[in-house]
Amino acid sequence: ALPIYALGAGYRHIDCASLYGNEAEVGEGLQECVGPEKQIKREEVFVTSKLWNTKHHPEDVEPALRKSLLDLKLDYLDLYLIHWPYAFQRGSADFPRNADGTLLYDFIDYKETWKAMEKLVESRLVRAIGISNFNSRQIDDIISVATVKPAVLQVECHPYLAQHELIAHCHAQGLVVTAYSPLGTPDRKS
Repeated sequence: ALPIYALGAGYRHIDCASLYGNEAEVGEGLQECVGPEKQIKREEVFVTSKLWNTKHHPEDVEPALRKSLLDLKLDYLDLYLIHWPYAFQRGSADFPRNADGTLLYDFIDYKETWKAMEKLVESRLVRAIGISNFNSRQIDDIISVATVKPAVLQVECHPYLAQHELIAHCHAQGLVVTAYSPLGTPDRKS
């Protein structure tokens, strides 16, 4: 399996999300390669996952995390992110849609979701929490209510989308920035 090869090649940051549909496969690789009697110790691997948009209601946050932990075969995550600042309607569909094909959004405030994320840190199910795809105003909204400050902002960032102002804002607020698609994406050629 690919996770086994990646760990064998020296990868130590595993970035997952329930939406990616590969957490069970990643978990098999982690179980085979990582542990007290294995060559790689759990403390040597940094595992991130993300809360999907249909799980923003506070009562859905911990069960969503526990599903990721079960699939990943882990007792805790190093980092858990709110994947996007907006919520979709609850249910089994990852992208719920109206009859006309438009997305069905929910009106749960991401600050309520954040408060539920903080409880995951308190219960030691995650070591740190953060956000993904948030803008500067949304970051400040979260910080205004946070008792556990976001550790990380993960955003698309590459030469065609440098995000200089957003990164400077994060640094001023004490957030680490991690990039996804650091080599660019096909839809951002100019």
